[in-house]
Amino acid sequence: MAKEVSDGGAKDYHDPPPAPLMDAEELTKWSFYRALIAEFIATLLFLYITVLTVIAYKSQSATDQCGGVGILGIAWAFGGMIFILVYCTAGISGGHINPAVTFGLLLARKVSLVRAVMYMVAQCLGAICGVGLVKAFQSSYYKKHGGGANELSLGYTTGVGLGAEIIGTFVLVYTVFSATDPKRSARDSHIPVLAPLPIGFAVFMVHLATIPITGTGINPARSLGAAVIYNQDKAWDDQWIFWVGPFIGAAIAAFYHQFILRAGAAKALGSFRSNASHHV
Repeated sequence: MAKEVSDGGAKDYHDPPPAPLMDAEELTKWSFYRALIAEFIATLLFLYITVLTVIAYKSQSATDQCGGVGILGIAWAFGGMIFILVYCTAGISGGHINPAVTFGLLLARKVSLVRAVMYMVAQCLGAICGVGLVKAFQSSYYKKHGGGANELSLGYTTGVGLGAEIIGTFVLVYTVFSATDPKRSARDSHIPVLAPLPIGFAVFMVHLATIPITGTGINPARSLGAAVIYNQDKAWDDQWIFWVGPFIGAAIAAFYHQFILRAGAAKALGSFRSNASHHV
């Protein structure tokens, strides 16, 4: 057992064992399928509320420049829904609601490959269904106002759009790792921190910064769901940005948290040297 000393004294914490890369046994458990359903429904609700907000804002502002919720309101819709949905699903599926988050947790060995792949499938299907509901309810405005699809805005290069997605997703996934770190939970047990709150705020802040550039993806399922239902060339041409960028950002965040902040590389090297010295 490891010890962490803080101003409040020594606190014990356990680092959970790394998840197996392949865990076929998961496929036999109801809890696994319950988690998939939770991810599907959460991503469906996320896309439904957020894309509906985007379409409503654009339809209102088209006739009144001061009408609608504005970019600030759109950012609140995305951040607020993530806060709500992570809170609701964290105890069931971990509350990923984003393939980039799942990918980062896979690289950090927090989830198995089987679970990660199935989560991503559930998230993408949920996103498609969520945007499908928006189109059904707002059929007269949906295509006219861009379908909530992520596209690189005029005046920005592909490199800028990719960079915005990488950095934005880094902020989100880094926050996820920090908010759910068992070491932090043990050290700061005297400070009740609700993990979904900083995660939701991270989404909110990133949207404020990057809506003008890419419409803010940082979630490949969100971008895919909107592209599938909107189904226009520009959304498909730019789609790769909203997969490559978030996955790179998630990978950097996983590496930074696990091997720099948590000193995973130093621990692994120390363990290797210790084992080597015992064999000499």
